[in-house]
Amino acid sequence: MVIGVAGFLLGVLLVLTIAWLHRRQRRSRMELAQSTAARIIEEAKKEANAIKKEAEIQARDSVLQAKVDLEKEVRETRRELQSLERRLINKEENLDKRIETVEKREAELGKREASVKIREKAADEKTAECARLGDDAKQQLEQVAGMTREEAKKGLIEQMVEEAKHESAKRIRVIEEEAREESVRKGQKIVALAIERLAGDFVAERTVTVVPLPSDDMKGRIIGREGRNIRALEAATGIDLIVDDTPESVIISGHNPIRREIARLSLEKLMSDGRIHPGRIEEVVRKAEQEVEEAIREAGQKAIFDVGVHGIHPELVKLLGRLKFRYSYAQNVLLHSIEAAFICGMMAVELGLNEKQARRAALLHDIGKAVDHEVEGSHAIIGAELARKYGESPKIVNAIAAHHEDVKAETILAPLVDAADALSGARPGARREMLETYVRRLEELERITNSFKGVEKSYAVQAGREIRIIVQNELISDQDAAIMAREIARKIESEMTYPGQIKVTVIREVRSVDYAR
Repeated sequence: MVIGVAGFLLGVLLVLTIAWLHRRQRRSRMELAQSTAARIIEEAKKEANAIKKEAEIQARDSVLQAKVDLEKEVRETRRELQSLERRLINKEENLDKRIETVEKREAELGKREASVKIREKAADEKTAECARLGDDAKQQLEQVAGMTREEAKKGLIEQMVEEAKHESAKRIRVIEEEAREESVRKGQKIVALAIERLAGDFVAERTVTVVPLPSDDMKGRIIGREGRNIRALEAATGIDLIVDDTPESVIISGHNPIRREIARLSLEKLMSDGRIHPGRIEEVVRKAEQEVEEAIREAGQKAIFDVGVHGIHPELVKLLGRLKFRYSYAQNVLLHSIEAAFICGMMAVELGLNEKQARRAALLHDIGKAVDHEVEGSHAIIGAELARKYGESPKIVNAIAAHHEDVKAETILAPLVDAADALSGARPGARREMLETYVRRLEELERITNSFKGVEKSYAVQAGREIRIIVQNELISDQDAAIMAREIARKIESEMTYPGQIKVTVIREVRSVDYAR
Protein backbone atom coordinates (compact mmCIF):
# COMPACT_ATOMS: atom_id res chain seq x y z
CA MET A 1 0.00 0.00 0.00
CA VAL A 2 2.92 2.26 0.83
CA ILE A 3 4.44 1.34 -2.48
CA GLY A 4 1.21 2.26 -4.26
CA VAL A 5 1.06 5.65 -2.53
CA ALA A 6 4.68 6.30 -3.43
CA GLY A 7 4.03 5.37 -7.06
CA PHE A 8 0.99 7.66 -7.17
CA LEU A 9 3.06 10.55 -5.79
CA LEU A 10 5.80 9.95 -8.27
CA GLY A 11 3.25 9.97 -11.08
CA VAL A 12 1.79 13.21 -9.83
CA LEU A 13 5.25 14.69 -9.52
CA LEU A 14 6.11 13.59 -13.02
CA VAL A 15 2.93 15.14 -14.46
CA LEU A 16 3.60 18.41 -12.68
CA THR A 17 7.17 18.40 -13.92
CA ILE A 18 6.07 17.87 -17.50
CA ALA A 19 3.45 20.62 -17.23
CA TRP A 20 6.05 23.01 -15.81
CA LEU A 21 8.39 22.21 -18.70
CA HIS A 22 5.58 22.85 -21.21
CA ARG A 23 4.79 26.23 -19.65
CA ARG A 24 8.43 27.20 -19.73
CA GLN A 25 8.72 26.26 -23.40
CA ARG A 26 5.61 28.28 -24.23
CA ARG A 27 6.94 31.27 -22.30
CA SER A 28 10.27 31.07 -24.08
CA ARG A 29 8.47 30.82 -27.44
CA MET A 30 6.31 33.82 -26.65
CA GLU A 31 9.32 35.82 -25.59
CA LEU A 32 11.08 34.82 -28.83
CA ALA A 33 8.00 35.74 -30.91
CA GLN A 34 7.66 39.06 -29.13
CA SER A 35 11.31 39.89 -29.70
CA THR A 36 10.99 38.87 -33.38
CA ALA A 37 7.83 40.97 -33.79
CA ALA A 38 9.50 43.95 -32.16
CA ARG A 39 12.46 43.56 -34.49
CA ILE A 40 10.23 43.29 -37.58
CA ILE A 41 8.23 46.35 -36.51
CA GLU A 42 11.43 48.28 -36.00
CA GLU A 43 12.72 47.27 -39.44
CA ALA A 44 9.34 48.18 -41.02
CA LYS A 45 9.44 51.59 -39.40
CA LYS A 46 12.96 52.15 -40.70
CA GLU A 47 11.96 51.01 -44.20
CA ALA A 48 8.82 53.19 -44.10
CA ASN A 49 10.89 56.21 -43.12
CA ALA A 50 13.29 55.47 -46.00
CA ILE A 51 10.43 55.12 -48.47
CA LYS A 52 8.86 58.32 -47.16
CA LYS A 53 12.09 60.22 -47.61
CA GLU A 54 12.55 58.82 -51.12
CA ALA A 55 8.97 59.75 -52.03
CA GLU A 56 9.49 63.26 -50.71
CA ILE A 57 12.64 63.56 -52.82
CA GLN A 58 10.83 62.30 -55.95
CA ALA A 59 7.92 64.64 -55.32
CA ARG A 60 10.31 67.53 -54.98
CA ASP A 61 11.99 66.53 -58.27
CA SER A 62 8.61 66.21 -60.05
CA VAL A 63 7.55 69.64 -58.86
CA LEU A 64 10.80 71.13 -60.06
CA GLN A 65 10.49 69.37 -63.47
CA ALA A 66 6.87 70.51 -63.86
CA LYS A 67 7.91 74.03 -63.04
CA VAL A 68 10.68 73.90 -65.65
CA ASP A 69 8.25 72.50 -68.29
CA LEU A 70 5.67 75.15 -67.48
CA GLU A 71 8.23 77.94 -67.81
CA LYS A 72 9.35 76.47 -71.15
CA GLU A 73 5.77 76.27 -72.42
CA VAL A 74 5.09 79.85 -71.28
CA ARG A 75 8.17 81.04 -73.17
CA GLU A 76 7.06 79.23 -76.36
CA THR A 77 3.52 80.61 -76.06
CA ARG A 78 4.92 84.10 -75.60
CA ARG A 79 7.05 83.70 -78.74
CA GLU A 80 4.03 82.49 -80.75
CA LEU A 81 1.93 85.41 -79.56
CA GLN A 82 4.67 87.82 -80.52
CA SER A 83 4.90 86.20 -84.00
CA LEU A 84 1.12 86.43 -84.46
CA GLU A 85 1.17 90.02 -83.39
CA ARG A 86 3.87 90.83 -85.97
CA ARG A 87 1.89 89.03 -88.72
CA LEU A 88 -1.28 90.90 -87.82
CA ILE A 89 0.57 94.18 -87.98
CA ASN A 90 1.96 93.26 -91.44
CA LYS A 91 -1.52 92.29 -92.67
CA GLU A 92 -2.98 95.56 -91.47
CA GLU A 93 -0.26 97.45 -93.33
CA ASN A 94 -0.91 95.43 -96.52
CA LEU A 95 -4.66 96.02 -96.23
CA ASP A 96 -4.09 99.73 -95.93
CA LYS A 97 -1.92 99.66 -99.06
CA ARG A 98 -4.53 97.66 -100.99
CA ILE A 99 -7.31 100.00 -99.95
CA GLU A 100 -5.28 102.90 -101.28
CA THR A 101 -4.66 101.04 -104.56
CA VAL A 102 -8.37 100.20 -104.97
CA GLU A 103 -9.35 103.79 -104.37
CA LYS A 104 -6.89 104.92 -107.04
CA ARG A 105 -8.26 102.35 -109.52
CA GLU A 106 -11.83 103.39 -108.81
CA ALA A 107 -10.93 106.94 -109.59
CA GLU A 108 -9.24 105.89 -112.85
CA LEU A 109 -12.24 103.73 -113.81
CA GLY A 110 -14.57 106.64 -113.24
CA LYS A 111 -12.51 108.74 -115.61
CA ARG A 112 -12.41 105.95 -118.21
CA GLU A 113 -16.18 105.40 -117.94
CA ALA A 114 -16.84 109.03 -118.66
CA SER A 115 -14.47 108.86 -121.65
CA VAL A 116 -16.19 105.69 -122.94
CA LYS A 117 -19.62 107.32 -122.71
CA ILE A 118 -18.36 110.20 -124.78
CA ARG A 119 -16.94 107.79 -127.39
CA GLU A 120 -20.16 105.74 -127.47
CA LYS A 121 -22.15 108.85 -128.14
CA ALA A 122 -19.81 109.78 -130.99
CA ALA A 123 -20.01 106.18 -132.37
CA ASP A 124 -23.83 106.25 -132.30
CA GLU A 125 -23.80 109.46 -134.22
CA LYS A 126 -21.40 107.99 -136.82
CA THR A 127 -23.48 104.78 -137.08
CA ALA A 128 -26.60 106.78 -137.75
CA GLU A 129 -24.75 108.78 -140.38
CA CYS A 130 -23.44 105.57 -142.03
CA ALA A 131 -26.96 104.07 -142.08
CA ARG A 132 -28.28 107.24 -143.70
CA LEU A 133 -25.48 107.20 -146.28
CA GLY A 134 -26.11 103.49 -146.93
CA ASP A 135 -29.82 104.09 -147.51
CA ASP A 136 -28.96 106.91 -149.90
CA ALA A 137 -26.51 104.62 -151.75
CA LYS A 138 -29.08 101.81 -151.96
CA GLN A 139 -31.68 104.21 -153.36
CA GLN A 140 -29.20 105.43 -155.95
CA LEU A 141 -28.28 101.81 -156.89
CA GLU A 142 -31.96 100.86 -157.21
CA GLN A 143 -32.53 103.87 -159.45
CA VAL A 144 -29.49 103.00 -161.61
CA ALA A 145 -30.28 99.24 -161.80
CA GLY A 146 -34.00 99.69 -162.34
CA MET A 147 -34.94 97.07 -159.67
CA THR A 148 -35.67 97.00 -155.98
CA ARG A 149 -33.40 95.62 -153.32
CA GLU A 150 -35.55 92.46 -152.86
CA GLU A 151 -35.57 91.82 -156.61
CA ALA A 152 -31.80 92.18 -156.79
CA LYS A 153 -31.34 89.88 -153.78
CA LYS A 154 -33.66 87.27 -155.29
CA GLY A 155 -31.87 87.37 -158.65
CA LEU A 156 -28.48 87.08 -156.99
CA ILE A 157 -29.64 84.13 -154.88
CA GLU A 158 -31.06 82.33 -157.93
CA GLN A 159 -27.84 82.89 -159.83
CA MET A 160 -25.77 81.61 -156.91
CA VAL A 161 -28.03 78.54 -156.50
CA GLU A 162 -27.75 77.74 -160.20
CA GLU A 163 -23.97 78.11 -160.13
CA ALA A 164 -23.83 75.96 -156.97
CA LYS A 165 -25.94 73.25 -158.64
CA HIS A 166 -23.69 73.10 -161.68
CA GLU A 167 -20.58 73.18 -159.51
CA SER A 168 -21.98 70.42 -157.28
CA ALA A 169 -22.87 68.33 -160.35
CA LYS A 170 -19.30 68.61 -161.61
CA ARG A 171 -18.03 67.76 -158.15
CA ILE A 172 -20.37 64.76 -157.98
CA ARG A 173 -18.98 63.44 -161.25
CA VAL A 174 -15.42 63.84 -160.00
CA ILE A 175 -16.32 62.07 -156.76
CA GLU A 176 -18.06 59.26 -158.65
CA GLU A 177 -14.99 58.74 -160.84
CA GLU A 178 -12.80 58.61 -157.75
CA ALA A 179 -15.26 56.20 -156.11
CA ARG A 180 -15.14 53.89 -159.14
CA GLU A 181 -11.38 53.73 -158.85
CA GLU A 182 -11.65 52.61 -155.21
CA SER A 183 -14.83 50.56 -155.61
CA VAL A 184 -13.21 47.18 -154.98
CA ARG A 185 -11.52 48.24 -151.76
CA LYS A 186 -14.56 50.09 -150.45
CA GLY A 187 -16.87 47.28 -151.49
CA GLN A 188 -14.80 44.77 -149.55
CA LYS A 189 -14.84 47.05 -146.54
CA ILE A 190 -18.63 47.49 -146.73
CA VAL A 191 -19.18 43.76 -147.09
CA ALA A 192 -16.90 43.07 -144.14
CA LEU A 193 -18.77 45.66 -142.06
CA ALA A 194 -22.14 44.19 -143.07
CA ILE A 195 -20.92 40.73 -142.09
CA GLU A 196 -19.80 42.03 -138.70
CA ARG A 197 -23.15 43.73 -138.06
CA LEU A 198 -25.60 41.25 -139.55
CA ALA A 199 -23.90 37.85 -139.65
CA GLY A 200 -24.67 37.08 -136.00
CA ASP A 201 -28.44 36.73 -136.38
CA PHE A 202 -28.18 34.96 -139.74
CA VAL A 203 -25.58 32.50 -138.47
CA ALA A 204 -27.62 31.82 -135.35
CA GLU A 205 -30.67 31.12 -137.53
CA ARG A 206 -29.04 29.13 -140.34
CA THR A 207 -26.24 27.22 -138.63
CA VAL A 208 -28.00 25.65 -135.65
CA THR A 209 -30.59 22.90 -135.21
CA VAL A 210 -32.54 22.48 -131.97
CA VAL A 211 -33.30 18.88 -130.96
CA PRO A 212 -36.05 18.45 -128.33
CA LEU A 213 -35.38 16.06 -125.45
CA PRO A 214 -37.92 13.92 -123.57
CA SER A 215 -36.52 15.23 -120.28
CA ASP A 216 -33.53 17.09 -118.86
CA ASP A 217 -32.18 13.80 -117.51
CA MET A 218 -31.29 12.86 -121.07
CA LYS A 219 -28.65 15.62 -121.14
CA GLY A 220 -26.50 13.73 -118.67
CA ARG A 221 -26.73 10.54 -120.72
CA ILE A 222 -25.82 12.44 -123.90
CA ILE A 223 -22.75 13.94 -122.21
CA GLY A 224 -21.70 10.61 -120.70
CA ARG A 225 -19.09 9.87 -118.10
CA GLU A 226 -16.42 12.59 -118.24
CA GLY A 227 -17.97 13.75 -121.54
CA ARG A 228 -17.00 10.71 -123.60
CA ASN A 229 -20.39 10.34 -125.32
CA ILE A 230 -20.60 13.95 -126.50
CA ARG A 231 -16.98 13.88 -127.67
CA ALA A 232 -17.61 10.68 -129.62
CA LEU A 233 -20.73 12.19 -131.27
CA GLU A 234 -18.90 15.39 -132.22
CA ALA A 235 -15.95 13.44 -133.61
CA ALA A 236 -18.21 11.14 -135.65
CA THR A 237 -20.42 13.90 -137.13
CA GLY A 238 -17.98 16.82 -137.34
CA ILE A 239 -20.36 19.26 -135.64
CA ASP A 240 -20.58 20.96 -132.24
CA LEU A 241 -23.13 19.76 -129.71
CA ILE A 242 -24.19 22.47 -127.23
CA VAL A 243 -25.76 21.29 -123.98
CA ASP A 244 -26.70 24.34 -121.90
CA ASP A 245 -29.43 25.52 -119.52
CA THR A 246 -32.10 25.51 -122.25
CA PRO A 247 -34.84 23.26 -120.85
CA GLU A 248 -35.42 19.91 -122.61
CA SER A 249 -33.40 20.73 -125.73
CA VAL A 250 -29.92 20.35 -127.21
CA ILE A 251 -28.44 22.64 -129.87
CA ILE A 252 -26.53 21.23 -132.88
CA SER A 253 -24.24 23.90 -134.35
CA GLY A 254 -22.32 23.72 -137.64
CA HIS A 255 -22.08 25.44 -141.02
CA ASN A 256 -22.59 22.24 -143.01
CA PRO A 257 -26.38 21.57 -143.12
CA ILE A 258 -25.92 17.93 -144.18
CA ARG A 259 -23.69 17.18 -141.20
CA ARG A 260 -26.24 18.89 -138.95
CA GLU A 261 -28.96 16.66 -140.40
CA ILE A 262 -26.82 13.55 -139.81
CA ALA A 263 -26.20 14.64 -136.22
CA ARG A 264 -29.91 15.32 -135.68
CA LEU A 265 -30.96 11.91 -136.98
CA SER A 266 -28.23 10.17 -134.97
CA LEU A 267 -29.21 11.94 -131.76
CA GLU A 268 -32.90 11.13 -132.23
CA LYS A 269 -32.09 7.45 -132.89
CA LEU A 270 -29.84 7.25 -129.82
CA MET A 271 -32.51 8.81 -127.59
CA SER A 272 -35.24 6.50 -128.88
CA ASP A 273 -32.97 3.43 -128.53
CA GLY A 274 -31.68 4.39 -125.08
CA ARG A 275 -28.22 2.84 -125.57
CA ILE A 276 -25.80 5.76 -125.64
CA HIS A 277 -22.11 4.89 -125.61
CA PRO A 278 -19.18 5.56 -128.01
CA GLY A 279 -19.45 2.23 -129.86
CA ARG A 280 -23.18 2.60 -130.39
CA ILE A 281 -22.75 6.24 -131.43
CA GLU A 282 -20.39 5.35 -134.30
CA GLU A 283 -22.79 2.67 -135.54
CA VAL A 284 -25.82 5.01 -135.43
CA VAL A 285 -23.91 7.82 -137.18
CA ARG A 286 -22.97 5.48 -140.03
CA LYS A 287 -26.61 4.49 -140.46
CA ALA A 288 -27.71 8.13 -140.33
CA GLU A 289 -25.15 9.02 -143.02
CA GLN A 290 -26.58 6.30 -145.25
CA GLU A 291 -30.12 7.59 -144.65
CA VAL A 292 -29.15 11.18 -145.44
CA GLU A 293 -27.30 10.10 -148.58
CA GLU A 294 -30.41 8.18 -149.66
CA ALA A 295 -32.59 11.21 -148.90
CA ILE A 296 -30.25 13.42 -150.96
CA ARG A 297 -30.35 11.02 -153.88
CA GLU A 298 -34.14 10.76 -153.71
CA ALA A 299 -34.49 14.58 -153.53
CA GLY A 300 -32.29 14.95 -156.64
CA GLN A 301 -34.21 12.28 -158.54
CA LYS A 302 -37.55 13.79 -157.56
CA ALA A 303 -36.43 17.24 -158.76
CA ILE A 304 -35.33 15.77 -162.12
CA PHE A 305 -38.61 13.88 -162.41
CA ASP A 306 -40.68 16.98 -161.55
CA VAL A 307 -38.85 19.15 -164.08
CA GLY A 308 -39.01 16.46 -166.76
CA VAL A 309 -35.38 16.12 -167.78
CA HIS A 310 -33.30 12.94 -168.03
CA GLY A 311 -29.78 11.70 -168.65
CA ILE A 312 -28.18 13.72 -165.85
CA HIS A 313 -25.03 12.20 -164.36
CA PRO A 314 -25.59 10.48 -160.96
CA GLU A 315 -23.04 12.76 -159.28
CA LEU A 316 -24.96 15.83 -160.49
CA VAL A 317 -28.17 14.22 -159.19
CA LYS A 318 -26.51 13.82 -155.78
CA LEU A 319 -25.27 17.43 -155.81
CA LEU A 320 -28.74 18.58 -156.84
CA GLY A 321 -30.21 16.71 -153.86
CA ARG A 322 -27.76 18.41 -151.49
CA LEU A 323 -29.37 21.73 -152.41
CA LYS A 324 -32.37 20.60 -150.37
CA PHE A 325 -30.35 21.51 -147.27
CA ARG A 326 -29.03 24.82 -148.66
CA TYR A 327 -30.74 28.22 -148.26
CA SER A 328 -30.03 31.53 -149.99
CA TYR A 329 -31.67 34.68 -148.58
CA ALA A 330 -34.07 32.37 -146.65
CA GLN A 331 -35.10 30.67 -149.93
CA ASN A 332 -34.53 26.94 -150.35
CA VAL A 333 -32.08 26.56 -153.25
CA LEU A 334 -33.53 23.28 -154.55
CA LEU A 335 -37.08 24.68 -154.68
CA HIS A 336 -35.71 27.86 -156.24
CA SER A 337 -33.91 25.80 -158.94
CA ILE A 338 -37.08 23.82 -159.75
CA GLU A 339 -39.13 27.03 -159.95
CA ALA A 340 -36.49 28.70 -162.16
CA ALA A 341 -36.53 25.64 -164.43
CA PHE A 342 -40.29 25.95 -165.02
CA ILE A 343 -40.04 29.70 -165.64
CA CYS A 344 -37.12 29.26 -168.05
CA GLY A 345 -39.00 26.50 -169.87
CA MET A 346 -42.06 28.72 -170.35
CA MET A 347 -39.96 31.58 -171.73
CA ALA A 348 -38.19 29.15 -174.08
CA VAL A 349 -41.55 27.94 -175.41
CA GLU A 350 -42.67 31.52 -176.07
CA LEU A 351 -39.43 32.19 -177.97
CA GLY A 352 -39.56 28.94 -179.92
CA LEU A 353 -36.50 27.42 -178.23
CA ASN A 354 -35.84 23.95 -176.80
CA GLU A 355 -37.94 23.77 -173.62
CA LYS A 356 -36.19 20.75 -172.06
CA GLN A 357 -32.77 22.22 -172.64
CA ALA A 358 -33.88 25.49 -171.00
CA ARG A 359 -35.32 23.60 -168.02
CA ARG A 360 -32.13 21.54 -167.71
CA ALA A 361 -29.92 24.64 -167.66
CA ALA A 362 -32.11 26.44 -165.12
CA LEU A 363 -32.35 23.37 -162.89
CA LEU A 364 -28.54 23.09 -162.75
CA HIS A 365 -27.75 26.84 -162.66
CA ASP A 366 -27.09 26.86 -158.85
CA ILE A 367 -25.46 23.41 -158.66
CA GLY A 368 -22.23 25.09 -157.53
CA LYS A 369 -23.87 26.10 -154.25
CA ALA A 370 -23.77 22.46 -153.19
CA VAL A 371 -19.97 22.66 -152.84
CA ASP A 372 -19.16 26.41 -152.77
CA HIS A 373 -18.33 26.14 -149.05
CA GLU A 374 -15.69 23.54 -149.93
CA VAL A 375 -14.30 25.04 -153.17
CA GLU A 376 -13.04 28.59 -153.59
CA GLY A 377 -14.69 30.78 -156.21
CA SER A 378 -18.07 31.95 -157.51
CA HIS A 379 -20.83 29.34 -157.37
CA ALA A 380 -21.61 30.04 -161.05
CA ILE A 381 -18.06 29.18 -162.16
CA ILE A 382 -17.92 26.19 -159.79
CA GLY A 383 -21.24 24.90 -161.15
CA ALA A 384 -20.07 25.30 -164.75
CA GLU A 385 -16.92 23.31 -164.01
CA LEU A 386 -18.98 20.54 -162.39
CA ALA A 387 -21.37 20.46 -165.36
CA ARG A 388 -18.45 20.26 -167.82
CA LYS A 389 -16.81 17.52 -165.73
CA TYR A 390 -19.94 15.36 -165.77
CA GLY A 391 -20.67 15.61 -169.47
CA GLU A 392 -23.16 18.50 -169.90
CA SER A 393 -23.25 20.27 -173.26
CA PRO A 394 -21.33 23.54 -173.83
CA LYS A 395 -24.61 25.49 -174.02
CA ILE A 396 -25.63 24.28 -170.55
CA VAL A 397 -22.13 24.97 -169.18
CA ASN A 398 -22.14 28.52 -170.57
CA ALA A 399 -25.66 29.20 -169.27
CA ILE A 400 -24.60 28.13 -165.75
CA ALA A 401 -21.38 30.17 -165.82
CA ALA A 402 -23.02 33.31 -167.27
CA HIS A 403 -26.17 33.52 -165.14
CA HIS A 404 -24.44 36.07 -162.86
CA GLU A 405 -22.43 37.65 -165.71
CA ASP A 406 -19.17 36.12 -164.47
CA VAL A 407 -18.47 35.18 -168.10
CA LYS A 408 -19.88 36.40 -171.40
CA ALA A 409 -23.12 34.80 -172.63
CA GLU A 410 -22.56 32.81 -175.83
CA THR A 411 -26.15 31.65 -176.51
CA ILE A 412 -29.69 32.90 -175.93
CA LEU A 413 -29.99 30.24 -173.22
CA ALA A 414 -27.72 32.16 -170.80
CA PRO A 415 -29.87 35.33 -170.51
CA LEU A 416 -32.98 33.13 -170.23
CA VAL A 417 -31.48 31.34 -167.22
CA ASP A 418 -30.40 34.68 -165.75
CA ALA A 419 -33.94 36.07 -166.15
CA ALA A 420 -35.55 32.95 -164.68
CA ASP A 421 -33.18 33.09 -161.69
CA ALA A 422 -34.03 36.76 -161.09
CA LEU A 423 -37.78 36.15 -161.44
CA SER A 424 -37.75 33.26 -159.00
CA GLY A 425 -35.70 35.14 -156.42
CA ALA A 426 -37.41 38.51 -156.84
CA ARG A 427 -41.06 37.44 -156.85
CA PRO A 428 -43.04 38.62 -153.79
CA GLY A 429 -42.86 36.10 -150.98
CA ALA A 430 -39.93 34.13 -152.38
CA ARG A 431 -37.53 35.53 -149.85
CA ARG A 432 -39.72 36.07 -146.81
CA GLU A 433 -41.31 39.32 -147.90
CA MET A 434 -45.06 39.78 -147.68
CA LEU A 435 -46.92 40.79 -150.83
CA GLU A 436 -48.48 43.83 -149.19
CA THR A 437 -45.09 45.06 -147.99
CA TYR A 438 -43.61 44.46 -151.43
CA VAL A 439 -46.37 46.38 -153.26
CA ARG A 440 -46.31 49.19 -150.70
CA ARG A 441 -42.57 49.59 -151.17
CA LEU A 442 -42.91 49.86 -154.94
CA GLU A 443 -45.68 52.46 -154.60
CA GLU A 444 -43.63 54.42 -152.06
CA LEU A 445 -40.62 54.41 -154.39
CA GLU A 446 -42.64 55.77 -157.30
CA ARG A 447 -44.34 58.36 -155.07
CA ILE A 448 -41.01 59.72 -153.85
CA THR A 449 -39.55 59.99 -157.36
CA ASN A 450 -42.68 61.55 -158.88
CA SER A 451 -42.59 64.30 -156.24
CA PHE A 452 -39.50 65.84 -157.89
CA LYS A 453 -39.95 68.59 -160.46
CA GLY A 454 -39.16 67.56 -164.04
CA VAL A 455 -39.93 63.85 -163.59
CA GLU A 456 -42.02 62.52 -166.47
CA LYS A 457 -42.32 58.84 -165.52
CA SER A 458 -40.80 56.45 -162.98
CA TYR A 459 -40.68 52.66 -162.83
CA ALA A 460 -39.71 50.44 -159.89
CA VAL A 461 -38.04 47.32 -161.32
CA GLN A 462 -36.19 44.24 -160.05
CA ALA A 463 -38.55 43.78 -157.11
CA GLY A 464 -37.92 47.30 -155.92
CA ARG A 465 -34.14 47.05 -156.01
CA GLU A 466 -33.93 49.67 -158.78
CA ILE A 467 -35.94 52.77 -159.67
CA ARG A 468 -35.69 54.14 -163.23
CA ILE A 469 -36.75 57.75 -163.76
CA ILE A 470 -37.40 59.43 -167.12
CA VAL A 471 -37.10 63.24 -166.91
CA GLN A 472 -38.13 66.06 -169.24
CA ASN A 473 -35.05 67.10 -171.16
CA GLU A 474 -36.17 70.71 -171.56
CA LEU A 475 -36.34 71.15 -167.77
CA ILE A 476 -33.48 68.95 -166.58
CA SER A 477 -29.91 69.28 -167.85
CA ASP A 478 -27.18 66.66 -167.64
CA GLN A 479 -25.83 68.26 -164.47
CA ASP A 480 -29.35 68.48 -163.02
CA ALA A 481 -29.86 64.76 -163.74
CA ALA A 482 -26.82 63.85 -161.63
CA ILE A 483 -28.05 66.12 -158.82
CA MET A 484 -31.56 64.66 -159.03
CA ALA A 485 -30.27 61.08 -158.78
CA ARG A 486 -28.37 61.98 -155.63
CA GLU A 487 -31.30 63.89 -154.07
CA ILE A 488 -33.77 61.06 -154.79
CA ALA A 489 -31.37 58.52 -153.26
CA ARG A 490 -31.00 60.64 -150.12
CA LYS A 491 -34.78 61.07 -149.80
CA ILE A 492 -35.34 57.31 -150.20
CA GLU A 493 -32.75 56.68 -147.47
CA SER A 494 -34.47 59.11 -145.08
CA GLU A 495 -38.09 58.06 -145.69
CA MET A 496 -38.00 54.31 -146.40
CA THR A 497 -36.87 51.10 -144.72
CA TYR A 498 -35.70 48.34 -147.08
CA PRO A 499 -33.21 45.46 -147.25
CA GLY A 500 -30.00 45.76 -149.28
CA GLN A 501 -29.73 48.79 -151.58
CA ILE A 502 -31.83 50.56 -154.21
CA LYS A 503 -30.25 51.72 -157.46
CA VAL A 504 -31.49 55.12 -158.71
CA THR A 505 -31.18 55.63 -162.49
CA VAL A 506 -32.15 58.99 -164.03
CA ILE A 507 -32.67 58.83 -167.81
CA ARG A 508 -32.59 62.05 -169.86
CA GLU A 509 -33.55 61.61 -173.51
CA VAL A 510 -32.40 64.20 -176.05
CA ARG A 511 -34.34 64.42 -179.30
CA SER A 512 -33.30 66.62 -182.20
CA VAL A 513 -36.12 67.01 -184.80
CA ASP A 514 -36.01 68.65 -188.18
CA TYR A 515 -37.99 68.38 -191.42
CA ALA A 516 -36.79 68.00 -195.01
CA ARG A 517 -38.97 69.96 -197.36
